Amino acid sequence: MSYQSAFGITAAAISGGAVPLSTRNEQEPLQTIATVLCCNCGVPIDGTSGLSMCYDCIKLSVDITEGIQRESSLSFCRNCERFLRPPNQWVSAQLESRELLALCLKRLKGLAKVRLVDASFIWTEPHSRRIKVKLTVQGEAFANTIIQQSFEVEFVVIATQCPDCAKSFTANTWRATVQIRQKVPHKRTFFYLEQLILKHNAHRDTISIQETKDGLDFFYSQKNHAAKMIDFLAAVAPIRTKKSEELISMDTHTSVRSYKFTYSVELVPVCKDDLVCLPKKIARASGNIAQLTLCNRVGNSVHLLDPQTLDTMDLQPAAYWRQPFSTLATTLNLTEFVVLDIELTNLKKGKMSLADATVARSSDMGRNDSTYYVRTHLGGILHPGDTVLGYFLSNVNFNHELWDTLDQSKVPDVVLVKKSYPRKKKNKGRSWRLKRMAKEYNEMEDSGNSMSSKQRQIEQDRVERDYELFLQELEEDPELRSTINLYKQANSQNPGRQILPKDSKMEGIEAGDVDMDTCDHKMAGVENMDVDHAKDSDEDGADDGVSDDGSYEGSLPEVGLDELLDEIDELTLEDGYHEE
Repeated sequence: MSYQSAFGITAAAISGGAVPLSTRNEQEPLQTIATVLCCNCGVPIDGTSGLSMCYDCIKLSVDITEGIQRESSLSFCRNCERFLRPPNQWVSAQLESRELLALCLKRLKGLAKVRLVDASFIWTEPHSRRIKVKLTVQGEAFANTIIQQSFEVEFVVIATQCPDCAKSFTANTWRATVQIRQKVPHKRTFFYLEQLILKHNAHRDTISIQETKDGLDFFYSQKNHAAKMIDFLAAVAPIRTKKSEELISMDTHTSVRSYKFTYSVELVPVCKDDLVCLPKKIARASGNIAQLTLCNRVGNSVHLLDPQTLDTMDLQPAAYWRQPFSTLATTLNLTEFVVLDIELTNLKKGKMSLADATVARSSDMGRNDSTYYVRTHLGGILHPGDTVLGYFLSNVNFNHELWDTLDQSKVPDVVLVKKSYPRKKKNKGRSWRLKRMAKEYNEMEDSGNSMSSKQRQIEQDRVERDYELFLQELEEDPELRSTINLYKQANSQNPGRQILPKDSKMEGIEAGDVDMDTCDHKMAGVENMDVDHAKDSDEDGADDGVSDDGSYEGSLPEVGLDELLDEIDELTLEDGYHEE
C-alpha cells in the first residue's frame, strides 16, 4: 500500500469516520484500524501510536517550557543609552527592535532544549522599566509526539553605568581632543555650530564637552572618533586643522607606545553680516569682484556679496588661510537708518533685488536733514518708513591695511545690511525653543585668568546677549532655520499665545528666553528709537506700517508651526527610564 493511502486511512481512523473508497486498493483486503478513547476527554484516537491521550490533552497536561526562565534582567546605561551584552560588550538597541529582541533571547537559559518558532514584544509603559516578550516554542512531549506552546518572559531594565561613561566622569582619561576656536568678540557662531552638531548627532562619541572662553573642547576615548568630528566640522564650517600628539607611556620590551592626540580647529573669523575688504589678488581671481563686500552666508565656505552689483563669490578656507585678513566691521558696529524712499531697478538675483534708496540715520531725525543716497540689495523687502541696519562709512577711518588700498571716491557712504524689526522689551516667551548640549565650564582656565565676580557677571551677560541676538536672527532668516531643529515650547510663559499667519496683524515680535533689558541694542552699537512707519502699499496691496491702534502690520518675522518638532520626536531611552 502506498504512503498516501496509509496516511489517509490513519487520518480517517483517528477522526472516527470511514475510509474513503478512493484510497483503497481493490486488490487489497479491507483493513480495520484499531482506535482507543482518550483517557481525559474520550475522543477516539489511533491506538497503534501507543498514546493514551489526545493531542489537546497532552498540550494541557505537559509543559515543555519547564526549565526556561520566565524572568530576567537587562543592564542599561542611561548616559550612552546602550544595553549590556554579556560578558562585557555594550550595544545600542532601540525599544522593540530586532537587536533588542536578540539580546533578550540570549539572556534566557534553557531555551536550547526546545525549538523557537516565534518571538515578539508585548507593549509596556516606557517608564515601567519592564520589557515583555512572547515566545512560541516546539518540543517533544513523548516519543514521536511534538507539541507547540506559547509563554511570556518579563525582563527588568536595571539602570547602571558602562565603563566608557564611568571614564568620562574621571579626569584625564581621554585619548583625543578636538579644540574649536574662533577669534571673534561674540559666540553666535558657536551657538549655530552647536545646533548643527545636535541635529546630526555628531557628539554621540564624546565622553566630555567643556566650554572655554573662546570656544569648545570635545574629548574622546578613541582617535578615530575625533577624526570623525573633524570631518563633520569640515563639511559644515570653514576651518583649518592642526594635529599634535603627546607620548604618555612606552613599553621598552615591546616598543608599544601610548599617545594623547590634540586637534586644534580654527574657524575663519568672518561671520554673517560682517563688512569685509578683500585683498586685490583675491578679488581679481574671483571674477574681478569689488573689494568691499558683505558676508552673506557662512557654510563650508564664506559666501560674499557685493551690494552694489549683486555679484557673489565663495571664499574657500584654503584660499583664505593662504592670505588671511580681518573684517573691517562686525554687527557690533551697525547703525540704524530710516528708509525715506526706495526705487527698484531691473536687476534681480534669486531673492535679492537691486534698488536705489534714500535713508537717514535714526539719531539724526529731528536734529538735521542729512540724507544718504545708497544702492542696496534689499530692494525686495524694504519700503518707505522701514528701519534698516547698516554700516555708516561716511567720514570713517578704519585702522586696517586693506582699507587704505581702496579708492575712497568709490566707497559708499552707507552699506545697508538687513531690515530691522521693532521688538518689545516685555518678555512674553517664545512658542519655540532650541536644544542645548550639556557642557562643563573649564574652571582651571577661569582660575588662571583670575576673573573677579563682577567680570564673570559681565561675561555671562555678554553670552546671554549673544544668545538672544542669535534667536532673533533665527526668527528673521527662514533659510537659517531650515538647517537646524526647532522644538515646540512645552512650558511657554504665555501658553495662550498662538502662532498667527504671516499676513495677520500682530503687536510686534515678543521677546524670547532672555530678558530683553539685558539685550539692548545699544550694547551692540545700535540706537533703538520708536520710529513711526509710513503706510506703503506693495504689489499685493498689503500695508507695512503702524495702524491706528498702535499695532505693527506687515510681514514680521514669525516661526510657523510646520517648522517645529514635537517633544515626542526627541524622546530617548534616558527619558523613558528616569527615576520616579
